[in-house]
Amino acid sequence: MIEKTIQLEEISLVDFLGVENRNITALGTLFPTAKLISRGNEIKIQGSQEVVQKLDEIIQSLLRHYRNQNLITQELIYQYASQREEVLYELEKPTYTIFHTAKGKSIKPRTFNQRRLVNAVPEHALTFVVGFAGTGKTYISVALALQALKRKEVEKIVVTRPIVEAGESLGFLPGYLEEKTAPYLYPIYDAIDDMISIEKRKYYQEHGIIEVVPLAYMRGRTLHNAFVVLDEAQNTTVKQMKMFLTRMGLHSKFIITGDTTQIDLPNPKQSGLLDAIKILADVPGISFIHMDEHDIVRHKLIKSIIQAYENSEKQDK
Repeated sequence: MIEKTIQLEEISLVDFLGVENRNITALGTLFPTAKLISRGNEIKIQGSQEVVQKLDEIIQSLLRHYRNQNLITQELIYQYASQREEVLYELEKPTYTIFHTAKGKSIKPRTFNQRRLVNAVPEHALTFVVGFAGTGKTYISVALALQALKRKEVEKIVVTRPIVEAGESLGFLPGYLEEKTAPYLYPIYDAIDDMISIEKRKYYQEHGIIEVVPLAYMRGRTLHNAFVVLDEAQNTTVKQMKMFLTRMGLHSKFIITGDTTQIDLPNPKQSGLLDAIKILADVPGISFIHMDEHDIVRHKLIKSIIQAYENSEKQDK
Protein backbone atom coordinates (compact mmCIF):
# COMPACT_ATOMS: atom_id res chain seq x y z
CA MET A 1 0.00 0.00 0.00
CA ILE A 2 1.23 3.48 -0.87
CA GLU A 3 0.07 6.98 0.12
CA LYS A 4 -0.14 10.23 -1.83
CA THR A 5 -1.06 13.68 -0.57
CA ILE A 6 -2.76 16.28 -2.79
CA GLN A 7 -2.71 19.94 -1.76
CA LEU A 8 -5.89 21.93 -2.39
CA GLU A 9 -4.79 25.50 -3.02
CA GLU A 10 -6.70 28.62 -4.09
CA ILE A 11 -10.10 26.94 -4.09
CA SER A 12 -13.19 26.93 -1.91
CA LEU A 13 -12.91 23.71 0.10
CA VAL A 14 -16.67 23.57 0.70
CA ASP A 15 -17.43 23.92 -3.02
CA PHE A 16 -14.83 21.37 -4.05
CA LEU A 17 -15.16 18.79 -1.29
CA GLY A 18 -18.90 19.27 -0.86
CA VAL A 19 -20.88 19.83 2.30
CA GLU A 20 -19.57 17.38 4.92
CA ASN A 21 -17.07 16.16 2.29
CA ARG A 22 -19.86 14.50 0.29
CA ASN A 23 -18.08 14.90 -3.05
CA ILE A 24 -14.97 13.09 -1.84
CA THR A 25 -17.10 10.48 -0.09
CA ALA A 26 -18.90 9.84 -3.40
CA LEU A 27 -15.56 9.40 -5.15
CA GLY A 28 -14.39 7.04 -2.42
CA THR A 29 -17.39 4.76 -2.88
CA LEU A 30 -16.28 4.15 -6.48
CA PHE A 31 -12.91 2.80 -5.25
CA PRO A 32 -13.65 0.61 -2.23
CA THR A 33 -10.08 -0.76 -2.05
CA ALA A 34 -8.67 2.73 -1.48
CA LYS A 35 -8.93 5.14 1.43
CA LEU A 36 -9.53 8.87 0.93
CA ILE A 37 -8.84 11.17 3.90
CA SER A 38 -9.66 14.87 3.73
CA ARG A 39 -8.09 17.12 6.36
CA GLY A 40 -7.85 20.86 5.99
CA ASN A 41 -6.58 21.64 2.52
CA GLU A 42 -5.17 18.16 1.93
CA ILE A 43 -6.50 14.92 0.51
CA LYS A 44 -4.59 11.75 1.31
CA ILE A 45 -5.02 8.70 -0.90
CA GLN A 46 -4.05 5.27 0.41
CA GLY A 47 -4.17 2.08 -1.63
CA SER A 48 -2.44 0.10 -4.33
CA GLN A 49 -0.19 1.99 -6.74
CA GLU A 50 -2.62 1.53 -9.62
CA VAL A 51 -5.66 2.78 -7.67
CA VAL A 52 -3.77 5.69 -6.09
CA GLN A 53 -2.52 6.79 -9.51
CA LYS A 54 -6.04 6.64 -10.98
CA LEU A 55 -7.55 8.58 -8.07
CA ASP A 56 -4.79 11.17 -8.34
CA GLU A 57 -5.56 11.64 -12.04
CA ILE A 58 -9.30 12.00 -11.33
CA ILE A 59 -8.78 14.53 -8.52
CA GLN A 60 -6.33 16.55 -10.64
CA SER A 61 -8.91 16.60 -13.45
CA LEU A 62 -11.58 17.71 -10.99
CA LEU A 63 -9.30 20.49 -9.75
CA ARG A 64 -8.74 21.72 -13.31
CA HIS A 65 -12.48 21.56 -13.92
CA TYR A 66 -13.21 23.52 -10.75
CA ARG A 67 -10.66 26.24 -11.52
CA ASN A 68 -12.04 26.49 -15.03
CA GLN A 69 -15.76 26.37 -14.29
CA ASN A 70 -16.13 26.97 -10.54
CA LEU A 71 -18.41 23.96 -10.22
CA ILE A 72 -18.13 20.42 -8.87
CA THR A 73 -21.06 18.04 -8.52
CA GLN A 74 -21.31 14.37 -7.66
CA GLU A 75 -22.48 13.76 -11.23
CA LEU A 76 -19.26 15.30 -12.55
CA ILE A 77 -17.30 13.02 -10.25
CA TYR A 78 -19.04 9.96 -11.67
CA GLN A 79 -18.41 11.18 -15.21
CA TYR A 80 -14.69 11.78 -14.61
CA ALA A 81 -14.40 8.43 -12.87
CA SER A 82 -15.94 6.72 -15.90
CA GLN A 83 -12.84 7.71 -17.92
CA ARG A 84 -14.84 7.75 -21.16
CA GLU A 85 -12.60 9.63 -23.57
CA GLU A 86 -15.39 11.56 -25.27
CA VAL A 87 -16.79 12.63 -21.88
CA LEU A 88 -13.41 13.73 -20.54
CA TYR A 89 -12.65 15.67 -23.72
CA GLU A 90 -15.91 17.57 -23.46
CA LEU A 91 -15.64 18.20 -19.72
CA GLU A 92 -12.12 19.58 -20.01
CA LYS A 93 -13.22 22.24 -22.51
CA PRO A 94 -14.06 25.67 -21.07
CA THR A 95 -17.77 26.27 -20.66
CA TYR A 96 -19.70 29.50 -20.87
CA THR A 97 -22.84 31.00 -19.46
CA ILE A 98 -25.94 30.59 -21.62
CA PHE A 99 -28.01 33.14 -19.76
CA HIS A 100 -27.92 35.28 -16.63
CA THR A 101 -31.21 35.14 -14.74
CA ALA A 102 -32.99 38.13 -13.25
CA LYS A 103 -31.61 37.04 -9.87
CA GLY A 104 -28.05 36.94 -11.16
CA LYS A 105 -27.74 33.15 -11.45
CA SER A 106 -25.58 31.87 -14.30
CA ILE A 107 -27.17 29.12 -16.38
CA LYS A 108 -24.49 26.83 -17.78
CA PRO A 109 -24.49 23.34 -19.27
CA ARG A 110 -23.69 21.03 -16.36
CA THR A 111 -23.28 17.65 -18.07
CA PHE A 112 -21.68 16.13 -21.15
CA ASN A 113 -24.89 15.92 -23.18
CA GLN A 114 -26.11 19.33 -22.07
CA ARG A 115 -22.89 20.68 -23.57
CA ARG A 116 -23.57 18.75 -26.76
CA LEU A 117 -27.02 20.36 -26.93
CA VAL A 118 -25.62 23.86 -26.42
CA ASN A 119 -23.00 23.26 -29.13
CA ALA A 120 -25.45 21.67 -31.56
CA VAL A 121 -28.14 24.37 -31.65
CA PRO A 122 -26.08 27.14 -33.32
CA GLU A 123 -25.08 24.70 -36.07
CA HIS A 124 -28.51 23.18 -36.79
CA ALA A 125 -31.92 24.58 -37.63
CA LEU A 126 -33.59 21.58 -35.99
CA THR A 127 -32.43 19.70 -32.89
CA PHE A 128 -34.08 16.71 -31.21
CA VAL A 129 -33.32 16.24 -27.50
CA VAL A 130 -34.49 12.90 -26.10
CA GLY A 131 -34.01 11.71 -22.54
CA PHE A 132 -35.29 11.10 -19.04
CA ALA A 133 -37.06 13.61 -16.83
CA GLY A 134 -34.61 15.76 -14.91
CA THR A 135 -31.90 15.92 -17.58
CA GLY A 136 -32.49 19.62 -18.29
CA LYS A 137 -33.98 19.20 -21.77
CA THR A 138 -36.64 21.91 -21.40
CA TYR A 139 -34.65 24.17 -19.08
CA ILE A 140 -31.57 24.40 -21.31
CA SER A 141 -33.76 24.78 -24.42
CA VAL A 142 -35.63 27.72 -22.86
CA ALA A 143 -32.32 29.29 -21.79
CA LEU A 144 -31.00 29.00 -25.35
CA ALA A 145 -34.19 30.59 -26.65
CA LEU A 146 -33.87 33.55 -24.26
CA GLN A 147 -30.21 33.88 -25.19
CA ALA A 148 -31.10 34.08 -28.89
CA LEU A 149 -33.79 36.68 -28.14
CA LYS A 150 -31.40 38.76 -26.04
CA ARG A 151 -28.81 38.67 -28.82
CA LYS A 152 -31.50 39.71 -31.33
CA GLU A 153 -30.87 36.55 -33.34
CA VAL A 154 -34.64 35.96 -33.33
CA GLU A 155 -37.66 38.22 -32.95
CA LYS A 156 -39.81 35.93 -30.85
CA ILE A 157 -39.95 32.73 -28.81
CA VAL A 158 -42.69 30.12 -29.09
CA VAL A 159 -42.86 27.25 -26.61
CA THR A 160 -45.55 24.66 -27.15
CA ARG A 161 -46.76 21.32 -25.79
CA PRO A 162 -49.33 18.76 -26.90
CA ILE A 163 -52.28 18.58 -24.53
CA VAL A 164 -52.64 14.90 -23.72
CA GLU A 165 -54.55 13.53 -20.76
CA ALA A 166 -52.38 11.31 -18.54
CA GLY A 167 -54.97 9.63 -16.38
CA GLU A 168 -56.95 12.83 -15.84
CA SER A 169 -59.85 14.09 -17.94
CA LEU A 170 -59.94 17.61 -19.34
CA GLY A 171 -63.72 17.47 -19.44
CA PHE A 172 -63.96 17.40 -15.68
CA LEU A 173 -61.61 20.33 -15.11
CA PRO A 174 -63.34 23.66 -14.34
CA GLY A 175 -63.30 26.67 -16.66
CA TYR A 176 -63.05 27.40 -20.36
CA LEU A 177 -60.62 25.63 -22.73
CA GLU A 178 -57.78 28.10 -22.02
CA GLU A 179 -58.23 27.63 -18.29
CA LYS A 180 -58.31 23.85 -18.67
CA THR A 181 -55.13 23.72 -20.74
CA ALA A 182 -53.16 26.25 -18.66
CA PRO A 183 -51.98 23.67 -16.05
CA TYR A 184 -50.36 21.61 -18.83
CA LEU A 185 -48.19 24.62 -19.66
CA TYR A 186 -47.10 25.45 -16.09
CA PRO A 187 -43.74 23.63 -16.39
CA ILE A 188 -42.83 25.95 -19.25
CA TYR A 189 -43.83 29.03 -17.26
CA ASP A 190 -41.76 27.71 -14.34
CA ALA A 191 -38.67 27.51 -16.54
CA ILE A 192 -39.16 30.98 -18.05
CA ASP A 193 -39.99 32.60 -14.70
CA ASP A 194 -36.81 31.15 -13.21
CA MET A 195 -34.81 33.08 -15.79
CA ILE A 196 -36.64 36.39 -16.23
CA SER A 197 -39.01 38.30 -13.97
CA ILE A 198 -42.72 37.51 -14.16
CA GLU A 199 -43.37 41.14 -15.10
CA LYS A 200 -40.96 40.92 -18.04
CA ARG A 201 -42.43 37.60 -19.16
CA LYS A 202 -45.96 39.06 -19.07
CA TYR A 203 -44.77 42.10 -21.04
CA TYR A 204 -43.22 39.84 -23.67
CA GLN A 205 -46.43 37.82 -23.87
CA GLU A 206 -48.64 40.89 -24.20
CA HIS A 207 -46.49 42.10 -27.11
CA GLY A 208 -46.27 38.71 -28.81
CA ILE A 209 -42.55 38.31 -28.17
CA ILE A 210 -43.02 35.16 -26.10
CA GLU A 211 -45.84 32.69 -26.74
CA VAL A 212 -46.64 29.68 -24.57
CA VAL A 213 -49.38 27.75 -26.36
CA PRO A 214 -50.86 24.28 -26.80
CA LEU A 215 -49.65 22.51 -29.93
CA ALA A 216 -53.09 22.69 -31.54
CA TYR A 217 -52.63 26.48 -31.81
CA MET A 218 -49.68 26.01 -34.16
CA ARG A 219 -51.72 24.74 -37.09
CA GLY A 220 -51.65 26.96 -40.17
CA ARG A 221 -48.75 29.13 -39.00
CA THR A 222 -45.31 29.73 -40.50
CA LEU A 223 -42.75 31.01 -38.01
CA HIS A 224 -39.99 33.23 -39.38
CA ASN A 225 -37.17 34.65 -37.22
CA ALA A 226 -38.36 32.62 -34.26
CA PHE A 227 -36.92 30.25 -31.68
CA VAL A 228 -39.47 27.46 -31.24
CA VAL A 229 -39.44 24.72 -28.60
CA LEU A 230 -41.78 21.74 -28.76
CA ASP A 231 -41.81 20.17 -25.31
CA GLU A 232 -43.15 16.72 -24.32
CA ALA A 233 -42.99 15.71 -27.98
CA GLN A 234 -43.40 12.04 -27.12
CA ASN A 235 -47.12 12.80 -26.78
CA THR A 236 -47.54 14.15 -30.31
CA THR A 237 -49.24 12.02 -32.90
CA VAL A 238 -47.52 11.40 -36.23
CA LYS A 239 -49.77 14.00 -37.91
CA GLN A 240 -49.11 16.57 -35.19
CA MET A 241 -45.37 16.12 -35.48
CA LYS A 242 -45.46 16.55 -39.26
CA MET A 243 -47.65 19.63 -38.82
CA PHE A 244 -45.22 21.12 -36.32
CA LEU A 245 -42.11 20.45 -38.39
CA THR A 246 -43.64 22.18 -41.41
CA ARG A 247 -44.17 25.39 -39.37
CA MET A 248 -40.47 26.21 -39.73
CA GLY A 249 -39.88 29.52 -41.46
CA LEU A 250 -36.79 31.46 -42.51
CA HIS A 251 -34.09 32.17 -39.93
CA SER A 252 -35.76 30.03 -37.27
CA LYS A 253 -34.45 27.52 -34.75
CA PHE A 254 -36.52 24.52 -33.68
CA ILE A 255 -35.82 22.31 -30.65
CA ILE A 256 -37.94 19.23 -30.00
CA THR A 257 -37.69 17.63 -26.55
CA GLY A 258 -39.24 14.41 -25.29
CA ASP A 259 -38.98 11.39 -23.04
CA THR A 260 -39.82 8.19 -24.89
CA THR A 261 -40.35 6.36 -21.58
CA GLN A 262 -43.33 8.57 -20.71
CA ILE A 263 -45.69 8.33 -23.68
CA ASP A 264 -49.31 9.01 -22.65
CA LEU A 265 -50.92 8.30 -26.02
CA PRO A 266 -53.50 5.45 -26.18
CA ASN A 267 -51.14 3.66 -28.57
CA PRO A 268 -47.53 4.53 -27.64
CA LYS A 269 -46.25 3.09 -30.93
CA GLN A 270 -47.99 5.98 -32.75
CA SER A 271 -45.84 8.61 -31.04
CA GLY A 272 -44.85 11.35 -33.47
CA LEU A 273 -41.48 11.64 -31.75
CA LEU A 274 -40.58 7.99 -32.27
CA ASP A 275 -41.74 8.24 -35.87
CA ALA A 276 -39.75 11.42 -36.57
CA ILE A 277 -36.55 10.03 -35.07
CA LYS A 278 -36.80 7.03 -37.38
CA ILE A 279 -37.75 8.95 -40.53
CA LEU A 280 -35.37 11.90 -40.12
CA ALA A 281 -32.33 10.01 -38.81
CA ASP A 282 -30.33 10.52 -42.00
CA VAL A 283 -31.57 13.98 -43.02
CA PRO A 284 -28.68 16.51 -43.14
CA GLY A 285 -28.96 19.60 -40.96
CA ILE A 286 -30.75 17.86 -38.07
CA SER A 287 -29.05 17.12 -34.75
CA PHE A 288 -30.06 14.35 -32.33
CA ILE A 289 -29.00 14.61 -28.68
CA HIS A 290 -29.73 11.64 -26.42
CA MET A 291 -29.67 12.32 -22.69
CA ASP A 292 -29.09 9.47 -20.22
CA GLU A 293 -29.07 8.94 -16.46
CA HIS A 294 -25.68 10.70 -16.22
CA ASP A 295 -27.38 13.95 -17.26
CA ILE A 296 -29.97 14.01 -14.48
CA VAL A 297 -29.46 17.26 -12.57
CA ARG A 298 -32.50 17.25 -10.30
CA HIS A 299 -32.64 15.50 -6.92
CA LYS A 300 -30.18 12.60 -6.75
CA LEU A 301 -33.07 10.23 -5.94
CA ILE A 302 -34.46 10.63 -9.46
CA LYS A 303 -31.68 8.50 -10.94
CA SER A 304 -32.36 5.76 -8.40
CA ILE A 305 -36.10 5.93 -9.07
CA ILE A 306 -35.60 5.65 -12.85
CA GLN A 307 -33.20 2.73 -12.39
CA ALA A 308 -35.65 0.95 -10.08
CA TYR A 309 -38.47 1.27 -12.63
CA GLU A 310 -36.21 0.05 -15.45
CA ASN A 311 -35.21 -3.00 -13.39
CA SER A 312 -38.85 -3.75 -12.61
CA GLU A 313 -39.82 -3.50 -16.29
CA LYS A 314 -37.02 -5.91 -17.26
CA GLN A 315 -38.22 -8.41 -14.67
CA ASP A 316 -41.80 -8.20 -15.97
CA LYS A 317 -40.73 -9.04 -19.53
